[in-house]
Parts: sequence; C-alpha cells; structure tokens
Amino acid sequence: MTTVAQTSLRQARERTIRAHMEAGCHHDIPAILATFAEANYDVVPLGAPSNGPAAVEEVLGALFEAFPDFSAGMLAVHHADDIVFADAVIRGFHFEDDRLVKETVYFDHATLLAQIGVSG
Repeated sequence: MTTVAQTSLRQARERTIRAHMEAGCHHDIPAILATFAEANYDVVPLGAPSNGPAAVEEVLGALFEAFPDFSAGMLAVHHADDIVFADAVIRGFHFEDDRLVKETVYFDHATLLAQIGVSG
C-alpha cells in the first residue's frame, strides 16, 4: 500500500524528471543543471561519471553539438526506494540540409549481455 507521503515524494520526483527532460529537449543546459541537487551525469558507455556542473555542462554541450536535433520522450516511470527509472526514447538524426543522411543508434551491449547472464 502506498502512503500519502510516498505518493507525494513520487510526484515530486516525476516533476523533477519531467523538468530535466524538457530542458534537455530545449538544449537548455542551465535548466538541466538546475534540476540536480548535485550535478552528476553517468553515461555508462563513456565509462566514467561526470561530476560537478562544469563536467556535466561539458558532456551535455558535446551531446547537443553532435546531435542538434536531440530530443527525448518519456514512455514510463518506475519508482523504487531511492531511484527512479524512466523509460525514454532518445532521438538524434544526421541531416544534410533537409535530407536525412544517417540514423545513429547508441546501445550499451555490454550491460544488456550482463543483464541476461552472458559474460564477455
């Protein structure tokens, strides 16, 4: 049974996640940073977390430069005691003028294999 306090906490967390993702869709790095209590961005395929506002700003700046049409849409939210998982679709495509020239799909194969019990 979910208590009123738990529901309130979940709603607050979801507001933060939605604000974070909305800022990302607008490439608004200051607004993204404002959603963090302590800026920390851990992009698993990069191999190391980016700690602190300057490091997070650098990672996001590179992301938005590489994918000027970056956007994200949340599909579902899953709550646990101290973490929230947001299933999201992240989009980024390469264009030359109005012509789509490449779709790049980033996928963390190592984590997937570990999750299904295959070690490398």
